[in-house]
Amino acid sequence: MSNSDVNATNPDLIVIGGGTGGYSTALRAAALGLTVLLAERDKVGGTCLHRGCIPSKAMLHAAELVDGIAEARERWGVKATLDSVDWPALVATRDDIVARNHTGVEGHLSHAGVRVVRGSAELTGPRTVRVTGHGEFTARRGVVLATGSRPRTLPGLEPDGHRVVTSDDALFAPGLPASVLVLGGGAIGVEYASFHRSMGAEVTLVEAAERLVPLEDSDVGRHLARGLKKRGVDVRTGARLLDAEVRANGVRATVRTARGENRVVEAERLLVAVGRLPVTDGLGLAAAGLTTDERGFVAPADWSRLETSVPGIHVVGDLLPPPSPGLAHASFAEGLLVAETLAGLASPPVDYAATPRVTYSSPQTAAVGLTEAEARAGDLDVVVNTMPLTAVAKGMVHGKGGMVKVVAERGGRVLGVHLVGPNVSEMIAESQLVVGWDAEPSDVARHIHAHPTLSEAVGETFLTLAGRGLHQQ
Repeated sequence: MSNSDVNATNPDLIVIGGGTGGYSTALRAAALGLTVLLAERDKVGGTCLHRGCIPSKAMLHAAELVDGIAEARERWGVKATLDSVDWPALVATRDDIVARNHTGVEGHLSHAGVRVVRGSAELTGPRTVRVTGHGEFTARRGVVLATGSRPRTLPGLEPDGHRVVTSDDALFAPGLPASVLVLGGGAIGVEYASFHRSMGAEVTLVEAAERLVPLEDSDVGRHLARGLKKRGVDVRTGARLLDAEVRANGVRATVRTARGENRVVEAERLLVAVGRLPVTDGLGLAAAGLTTDERGFVAPADWSRLETSVPGIHVVGDLLPPPSPGLAHASFAEGLLVAETLAGLASPPVDYAATPRVTYSSPQTAAVGLTEAEARAGDLDVVVNTMPLTAVAKGMVHGKGGMVKVVAERGGRVLGVHLVGPNVSEMIAESQLVVGWDAEPSDVARHIHAHPTLSEAVGETFLTLAGRGLHQQ
């Protein structure tokens, strides 16, 4: 048997799942000289590329353009008008962006020498994988589980892709609804509420927790809700869905408000965004000696290697429980770690504390590190400084409010940075380095921020914490 025959059936590495975590693992492993087989039952790129991050951000960019026309007319005296939104043209542009990205990923994998096989993969042992239509393969070094997640649904409210939709199919439902009820005020629900409002829909956003984006700092949720309400979104926090009836022309739902009142909401579309569940159905975990935890995650026994209790089987992406945040950019880092580990390199563990978290709504939110509540719960001597974006000239130009909040240890390192406002997704990288490198406010304060910019507010916040502030007391 030739080496090529051996490599075909016994590659160094088998990756199950071709989403961001899976294909990043495969590309890095191939670059390090390992032979890699990647099994994917759908399209490489996964949810992020085809149903999540990329198409949704394309649509949110279109929403920004629509909002910009209204702002130009109402605030700046630019007599612009919006005739209509050409939905088929908008969809065509979105799909073209997705298709070009998909072609690019496939090209990268091919160029790297990764063998991609199409079909459902099932573990038949610790190192063996059967792929439908392709037979069984044995990994010489290891197997990586990267099968991703699916939307959580509600009992008795099955998605139909038209009246009741999940985040996976919301962008592909027909046309633009005149009204939407969004269940779930996490990042996904907020983004879809923001998009539909920009497109002219009446939007009701219902979140069971006391604030939006409940995993973020309380001030972030407060400023975000304020911004969405200002745009006309009916934000209902501390509320829950009691029942919903799907009718021919829409959905009729009863919502229990925070005040204990029952409110009837009628909308053309109900969007369920109440979280996601790891996909392990049919994966054959038991055959490899693996089990899931009570939430369905495949937990690693060694987080520094993302290796399970079965040696040689590693996990990346949405299959991982917290502290992995279930974000595409975190899965890229996880893929690099696992590939380098299997190649015999000493790879640094993923720094989840310094992983940025972004919500691409209008206004946007971006954060890294600990919230104020988390820092205080850690029995630390905490100092906090908050500055409105409108305290700097560029914030006044944008005129959309927002804030910068820095949480630090008194006399010590920066623990967390939290931003709300326009374009803050592009401002979080600096703070990621600050938190990741355990910098102190004085370390940041000596670096000059350009004027006039929104990031100037970040610099001023650190200056104040360092005792050198100009515009804050």
